[in-house]
Amino acid sequence: MTGYRTNKREYTTALIAAVSTLIYLFPLYWMFITSIKPSTELFANPPHYFPFEPTLEAYINNFVHNKSIFNYIGNSFIIAFGSMVLTLILAAPSAYALARLPLRGKPLVLILLLTTQMLPSIMLAMPLFIAFSKMGLINSYTALIIANTTHSLPFAILVLRPYFLSLPSGLEEAALIDGANKFAAFWRIILPLVKPGLMTVGAFCFLWGWGDFIFALTLTSDEKIRPLTMGLSKFSGEYGTQWNNLMAVATIAAIPIIAIFISLQKYIVSGLTSGSMKD
Repeated sequence: MTGYRTNKREYTTALIAAVSTLIYLFPLYWMFITSIKPSTELFANPPHYFPFEPTLEAYINNFVHNKSIFNYIGNSFIIAFGSMVLTLILAAPSAYALARLPLRGKPLVLILLLTTQMLPSIMLAMPLFIAFSKMGLINSYTALIIANTTHSLPFAILVLRPYFLSLPSGLEEAALIDGANKFAAFWRIILPLVKPGLMTVGAFCFLWGWGDFIFALTLTSDEKIRPLTMGLSKFSGEYGTQWNNLMAVATIAAIPIIAIFISLQKYIVSGLTSGSMKD
């Protein structure tokens, strides 16, 4: 009887998980089928859950006839990758210092990091615009990379810190005894042991940089610099939205993110669960 109840509970849990997954994935499905619908089916009532006459016209128009969208994709990759690298470079030693070094005021620093996580990007956009204007960084990749880093850096430090806390305290001492200096001990011994945390933080930072809109809208006016999110906004105009074209480009824009999470899911899941259990 106990085994029957256990199996019934497992089946129920699996069913709930399957239904939740389908509900979560439905917007992605709707995005894709909208991209292959002809214009005559976009506003059909009742809506068509699968197009009667699927077409790749939206993809051909945006990726064959008009190749300007590739410039936006390239810009997004540069900004997202640059933000990810800069965040990891700054977050790893910062988190290590907060976890392993006897620094004064660490509780205050952690409170400040948590507080900055609550600030929406729109509150940072205008101060950054003023600062970058004075430094001549408007309409540059540098401005967008730094802006996105200010958003992702507190999160990265807070996620990485528990990993450093979980490591044995004698690792650095053993490395120093073997002749390594402090930087070599950090680079060769400590960092490889927090690889899941680095992969988790890197994936999320890339995601945020890839999907940024506020900073791109505020800090750029040159189409040669603007990322894909700004390219997507051009499909929405005063007199309507080109839904099939918009969804076609959005589908292509989602592919890198899906690929990253599929390929790194082992690190991301273990990174989030492990990091949440250590403090």
